[in-house]
Amino acid sequence: MLNILQRATLEAFIRETKSSQEMRRALAVINLEDGLDLDLFDISTKHAQRLRRVFRNDGVEAFRDNRHNNQKVLLTKKERDAVSTMLRTSTPNDHGYSDSPFWSTRILAAVIELKYRVRFASKTSYYLLFREATFTFHLPGKKYEKADAAAVIIWKNEHNSRLKEAFADPYTVILCEDEMVLTQATTTQKVWIPQGTSPAIIETNRSRKNRSFYGFLNVKSGKEHAFVTERQTMYETAKILAKVRKCYPNKRILLIWDGAGWHRGSVAQAAVKKLHIDTIHFPPYSPELNPQEHVWKEGRSAVTHNRHIPNIEPVAREFADHLNSTIYHYSLLDFRSI
Repeated sequence: MLNILQRATLEAFIRETKSSQEMRRALAVINLEDGLDLDLFDISTKHAQRLRRVFRNDGVEAFRDNRHNNQKVLLTKKERDAVSTMLRTSTPNDHGYSDSPFWSTRILAAVIELKYRVRFASKTSYYLLFREATFTFHLPGKKYEKADAAAVIIWKNEHNSRLKEAFADPYTVILCEDEMVLTQATTTQKVWIPQGTSPAIIETNRSRKNRSFYGFLNVKSGKEHAFVTERQTMYETAKILAKVRKCYPNKRILLIWDGAGWHRGSVAQAAVKKLHIDTIHFPPYSPELNPQEHVWKEGRSAVTHNRHIPNIEPVAREFADHLNSTIYHYSLLDFRSI
């Protein structure tokens, strides 16, 4: 309970404070003292008891709103908005960094210091500026020198209606296909480790063996069909297509893949015709269109990155098992599962 002096101090604070939040906290303590309901203040009994306990020790500071940061603001709201606009509408090339098309923390810090004479002590402040501009952190992907943006647009327009019909048809399976090669070479990703330590991953120095993978992503269901082979040829392709047909014996199959030679070879084309598989070829040098590319990346991240591979066979089996037991929700031209 509060003594007479404490009660008087609390009532005087309620009359004088200009903050509705501070008044709400103080009134909650008054109601707690008087045994009245606290629901009106949206404060629990435990919270009010804690406020009363702090008030007894520290006085009315118990009710102050201490969430305000009294540190000097290095960039005003107007300046932060200007930085966000700069990030969205320009690249480092526009600020004298001719060989840096992508923003980095280092470049942003240099540009802000030159423009506003401000240097933040922590990288976190620059991260927050990127987030205010709705930027996310990504490793740049690959773009082929021979990629033709106009050809991609034409391809999308040409096949949009057909894909829309295929997605709406419950008897049609849409498969996006691609190949990859798994080697004994160690591939690395960034990992979180204790400060002051350094990770070491064993690298295979002897001649490296490899295994090829054919991957077919059912973009309606997210089901993956991965097959391990010795190599990628039109003969292997024909065998794999026969296995895929067995997975969908009573469905129409629309297969979307690239124009690799082992796809267009006579043996592979004969298999396509015999197995009654409809095909569409992705435009040249446009792997970003193929959702199967994402399957490879996710699978590699889960199974083979940061790993010494002394024997390719068990790892290849593990990789295939992981792919075939995981559902991948990726879209094709913004079409998703029906």
